[in-house]
Amino acid sequence: MINKKILLIGGSGNLGSCIKKSKIFKKLISPKRKSLNLLNKKKIGQILSKNKFDLIINCASMARMKMCEKDVSQAINNNILGTFNLVNEIIKYEKKSKKKIKLIHISSDAVYPSLKGGYNENSNLGPYNNYGWTKLSSEFLVRMLEKYIIIRTRFYNNEKINYRFSASDIFTSQLEINLIPRYIGYLIKENYNGIINVGGKKISDYALYKKIKPNLKPFKRKNLVKKLNFQIAFDASLNSNKFKKIKKKYE
Repeated sequence: MINKKILLIGGSGNLGSCIKKSKIFKKLISPKRKSLNLLNKKKIGQILSKNKFDLIINCASMARMKMCEKDVSQAINNNILGTFNLVNEIIKYEKKSKKKIKLIHISSDAVYPSLKGGYNENSNLGPYNNYGWTKLSSEFLVRMLEKYIIIRTRFYNNEKINYRFSASDIFTSQLEINLIPRYIGYLIKENYNGIINVGGKKISDYALYKKIKPNLKPFKRKNLVKKLNFQIAFDASLNSNKFKKIKKKYE
């Protein structure tokens, strides 16, 4: 169990809800969006000044690629401007209080070109759609801080596999969502600072989801792209060797 005082932003989303349910973080505060909206700088400043947080976990994001393509302005506001406001208020708070806060920022494997797979933390970057560009932009903002962890990952929820078809030629290293809170805990215990890939074994979407939904039918990526009308990954698999070494210490 992590005993540090933590502010969770985006607690109503899929990952945020999972973090709260995990009970791994003993002193977790997770305000509702009406109390803490990253587009409201004043509210960010107020909650930081009233609490002596050791860590902030930022799960707030417009994560649906389709929505980011449809409403670019909203994607910029949620994924870039919101992060800018948060980072700016942290910097102001640190100057005033002389106390450092570590920001744990949930990013994405979509910052990589996702063409050949096996990407490590030093691989060339090159997002393939609007979502990826907003996530990469937010990373650059977070790196203005002295203390941060940028987690590049992809996850799925066993309970929300509602597809009838899935691509047999799209490959990722995505993890079941319930693993992510524990892995965040490992990085906190390790006092890790910097960018890190957090992923599992390379597997096709079809092979992965077929284990959960036996009646799933395969189809090809090109058919999905035609339907979506925007680019998605070919092979977004990650080299997570750096994280695996940390994981071994705590399991």
